[in-house]
Amino acid sequence: MLDCKNETKVYTFPRPIGFDLYQIFDCGQSFRFVLGENGSFFGIAHGKYIEVFQNDDEVTIIGSDKNDFEKIWKKYFSLDIDYALIRDDIVRIRPNDNVLSEAMEYGKGIRLLKQDKWETLCSFIISQNNNIPRIRSLIEALSEKYGEQITFNGKTYYSFPDAKTVASVGVDALRELKVGFRAPYIIDAASKVSSGEIDLDEIDLLPTDELLNKLMTIKGVGLKVASCVSLFAYGRLDSFPIDVWIKRVLEKYYPEGFDHTILGNTAGLVQQYLFYYERYRKS
Repeated sequence: MLDCKNETKVYTFPRPIGFDLYQIFDCGQSFRFVLGENGSFFGIAHGKYIEVFQNDDEVTIIGSDKNDFEKIWKKYFSLDIDYALIRDDIVRIRPNDNVLSEAMEYGKGIRLLKQDKWETLCSFIISQNNNIPRIRSLIEALSEKYGEQITFNGKTYYSFPDAKTVASVGVDALRELKVGFRAPYIIDAASKVSSGEIDLDEIDLLPTDELLNKLMTIKGVGLKVASCVSLFAYGRLDSFPIDVWIKRVLEKYYPEGFDHTILGNTAGLVQQYLFYYERYRKS
């Protein structure tokens, strides 16, 4: 059990233009943060528990000091990336795209999180043919069963289990957690990662197309899952995951076709804008 002694740690930084926790944690890229009654988001990332809340001027992280912020959370929240420049590039590449312009305005608070590589890989394997509430529940079940306990202010949370632990439990044990057909995929990923056959840090040195191909050597990992991992864990902004939802969005708004390859290092953010726009604008 990890006894979390950092409940007195608090770090506050100026809220950047184009930063909204509600949009960041509710655009389908992360599954472990929950909206609390006090308006904060709380959860586990990179093996640590934090609570994050915002006002008009500032963002506060409970469970982090300045050192933690510089080492982990600054990159996690992509605070080292100028999103205004990315949006300018999007407009330059697609100057007359009214749908995308509206989507960018609608989701202007989205930032792409830099998440743990192994957890992201496993999470998006679980995401296949699944809805977000179900994905969240399966990830929590896996964490509660095999992760380490983290206590914070008298409450217990669980880190995501490492690849070696997951590889050791076997397919049948995972099926008991109701992950279904994904169980052998998760075990294959865990086995390849824990054995070193796939070094998740080493492959970060590869160009994006080679990174995708390497990830797709894992059983059950196709282009969509690999692209999600590339985007949400490796920060490859040239990745453009296409699932059933995005395919429908593109067919609806771009019946003559949408060439995402011309978007370069804006592609991943464009994908998130379109996803969020279509999913939430009516509600």
